[in-house]
Amino acid sequence: MNRQIIKNVEVKFHGAAGTVTGSCYHVTHPNGRFLVDCGLFQGTKSLRDLNYEPFPFDASALDFVVLTHAHVDHSGMTPKLFGHGFQGPVYATEGTRDLLTYMLPDSGYIQETEVRRLNTRNLRRGQPAIRPIYTKADGEAAIGHIVIKPYDEWFEPADGVRVRMWNAGHILGSASLEIEVDTEERPVRMLFSGDIGPQEKAFHDVPDSPADLDYIFVEGTYGDRDREDLTLDQRRDLLKRELLEALDAGGNVLIPAFAVERTQELLYDIGLLLKDKDLPPVSVYLDSPLAIRATEVFEGHADTLHDVQGRGGLFRHPRFQFINRAEDSMALDRIASGAIIIAASGMCEAGRIRYHLKANLWKPQATVLFVGYQAPGSLGAMLLEGNKTVRIHGEEVAVRARIRKIDFYSAHADQQELVQWTCERMPVKRGIFLVHGEDPALATLRDHLVANGCEPGRIFIPRLDETFVLGLKGKVQHSVTTTRLEQHEIYSRDWHNDYASFLVGLSDLLRGQDSDHARHRTLNKLRDVLDRLTPHANP
Repeated sequence: MNRQIIKNVEVKFHGAAGTVTGSCYHVTHPNGRFLVDCGLFQGTKSLRDLNYEPFPFDASALDFVVLTHAHVDHSGMTPKLFGHGFQGPVYATEGTRDLLTYMLPDSGYIQETEVRRLNTRNLRRGQPAIRPIYTKADGEAAIGHIVIKPYDEWFEPADGVRVRMWNAGHILGSASLEIEVDTEERPVRMLFSGDIGPQEKAFHDVPDSPADLDYIFVEGTYGDRDREDLTLDQRRDLLKRELLEALDAGGNVLIPAFAVERTQELLYDIGLLLKDKDLPPVSVYLDSPLAIRATEVFEGHADTLHDVQGRGGLFRHPRFQFINRAEDSMALDRIASGAIIIAASGMCEAGRIRYHLKANLWKPQATVLFVGYQAPGSLGAMLLEGNKTVRIHGEEVAVRARIRKIDFYSAHADQQELVQWTCERMPVKRGIFLVHGEDPALATLRDHLVANGCEPGRIFIPRLDETFVLGLKGKVQHSVTTTRLEQHEIYSRDWHNDYASFLVGLSDLLRGQDSDHARHRTLNKLRDVLDRLTPHANP
């Protein structure tokens, strides 16, 4: 096949740069341009606000998009592309397409719901209404543009570009992407890791991908930590101990869980614990319509899942109740104790888990068990940091519940596994880009790669909106013309977090004072400070 000769390849990092969300890599070559992933930003409000801004590229000029997997921080902005002029195909594995059939419309529905609530408050405050990033209907329409591609087979989405998908071992359908782009001298060979699964992982093979590349893009979510090596049986035993302690405390057990993969692993393990009578006959509620649909997708792919044969009904047990209707979800808050409630979202940023937290956080006998990563600024992160009061739906809620965390259900490779995965890709001739991680994690991962023989001058930690020229000779050129957020705004708590903490602290201070006179005096002092800070017009 005749292909146009290509001189330069550029990659712009429009997400997952210094943060673990918003994955989006814009690849430009003289013959066209495409995206690897197009994900939602999550975490602080400053980050999430980027979802509402225009894309930092011309969506109508894209030839295609290829997705590594279905998690919304990698796929969740895809429907918005079509509203901004994109008309091309979106390539993904069958598992990813099947999950997105439910996940993208659900994401649109959540955004419509959140914006509706926000606009009610804006109307009362005299502020303008905002529009959702996209709607449920937009999510449904985007599914029709997904083109399924199998693992381990090359395909050519555009002239001079070839792509092959490799099992990433992260979630159902997840892929690392081997991409070749023709140039005058020879093709530039790139590998985008996507999210890499750990060595000991239920349902999927260990990650696999090629070696001898020019550039690789390596996720570093857990680049600064190693988990204890546990077998799947040992992990299940740890879950058993946590659940027994939580039930003995006398309250409900809330598990914020991502709807895809994490929920299915929990259902499978809890089902086995109940079957083997390692847990009392407790009622388990899966309160997430999306997680229920995702579970059905997993059941449809049961013949591809590993480590599950001969062990019961996968994700079903007589003690399980799947909750779809909103009124049934609200009824769960009348259960005083003894229930295990699994609900999305995993970082407590949206979804039904927020209502259950509101109903249970103030109870000392209740337990919140975290089983996954919590982005800085998220409600989940605030709870793990030990905040004594949090704001949910604009109301203050005291935190008296037991806050617990187990780290062994992560779908991400840890530091040692990331280093091993990267070293197995050697030789990497030109550059290693560390992405999808916070600054401390990426810096630590870089140090460990250097200690394992990688050349420090070939390891790069991109900034948001930074551009790199992927040449085959000479120094790797890079630049940042404009960035939508400074690095300290990406990783640290933003002013919205500080404002919420200030309001909570002020409320606690006023409640703790012994008279209305003292409270009045405190407020007057604050008013004086505000007057000094407020600019006044010249007389």
